[in-house]
Amino acid sequence: MAPAGSWEALQAAINSGADSIYFGVDQLNMRAKGSINFTVEDLKEIADRCNAAGVKTYLTLNTIIYDHDLSIIKRIINTVKEVGITSVIAADHAVIQYAFSQGVDVHISTQLNITNVETVKFYAMFANVMVLSRELSLRQIKLIVDEVEKQGITGPNGEIVRIEVFGHGALCMAVSGKCYLSLHTANSSANRGACVQNCRRKYTVKDEDGNELMIDNEYIMSPKDLCTIDFLDQMIDAGVQVLKIEGRGRAPEYVSTVIRAYREAIDSYYDGSYSPEKVEGWMDQLHKVYNRGFWGGYLLGQKLGEWTEGHGSQATQKKVFLGKVDHYYTKAGVGQVRMEAQSVKKGDKILITGPTTGVVEMELDTIKVDDKDVDKAVKGDLFTFPITEKLRPSDKFYKLVESK
Repeated sequence: MAPAGSWEALQAAINSGADSIYFGVDQLNMRAKGSINFTVEDLKEIADRCNAAGVKTYLTLNTIIYDHDLSIIKRIINTVKEVGITSVIAADHAVIQYAFSQGVDVHISTQLNITNVETVKFYAMFANVMVLSRELSLRQIKLIVDEVEKQGITGPNGEIVRIEVFGHGALCMAVSGKCYLSLHTANSSANRGACVQNCRRKYTVKDEDGNELMIDNEYIMSPKDLCTIDFLDQMIDAGVQVLKIEGRGRAPEYVSTVIRAYREAIDSYYDGSYSPEKVEGWMDQLHKVYNRGFWGGYLLGQKLGEWTEGHGSQATQKKVFLGKVDHYYTKAGVGQVRMEAQSVKKGDKILITGPTTGVVEMELDTIKVDDKDVDKAVKGDLFTFPITEKLRPSDKFYKLVESK
């Protein structure tokens, strides 16, 4: 399951092999502040585009809900039903109850902290999929999966309840994301999707007399990002049926890279080719996009303590904006770009993103300016290059370079 915080990310997820995508609308989702977000009016196009690609669509409505939100929630769920969105991901009982009453498929959000089979059994009255708490180990997950199967716990659709687990992306100090710190310091509630991420900052610890304590890392509340690709075989063996990738606030190339890596890893598990050598290659790709360093979270039974080593991303690669696509010549398979900044030369790795294009990465081996082969294009140039993927006017054009 891929995150989609923009049209570019949504298309990148589809192109990279996602089976499903999850996204938010307006302000009633846990990334209300961190991503662009779609509108209720976008739901039909999302459903149409994903249904045509055979990709399921899951709308997140998992914030805490106040009375003044109820009419909005009902309007959103009514639209979900009307346009054919697959399911809603919910945490508040008002959302769960209304969606269930309308015959809309429900997934229980990780915000409800499901940690045992009896809780699964309770919510199975309303929901077909459970997103387990992030604080569980693989052993605990397997116990729940085994009991669901043994007891034959079914959802409203009559099928055995499916278990979903987060497999990659940002982790939070709070229990499955329930944090009060942002509201306390900035009157901006994390539980309404508006976290200001106090935990990602540097901190010092002092006593009342002003004595500073010695600590190993100034980022004492900022965990490294979760990564399970190096023990994905154990995840599948534990009975995880849906692997959820965090990152609705991330760029489309993040979605493209991460989904492609996990798609290949899952497929390799089933065809018997999953290996340490392949894992090394996937890890190299994952390190290129946004990350705070990686660890296995709680899944392997480790204690929390894998802290990030600095502010922001530790990605080994970054993008530099150069210009926009001006035209695409379909018959010739040639793209035309208007350079707005810096320069690009033969051999450079380039990135192109767009709402319908998604994400395209390639090495630039031919550059033509005024129909003449050149080694370099600079600001102000209108240049062409061969590319098989169809581009659209105003797609953004970047150069990929190593991060220093």
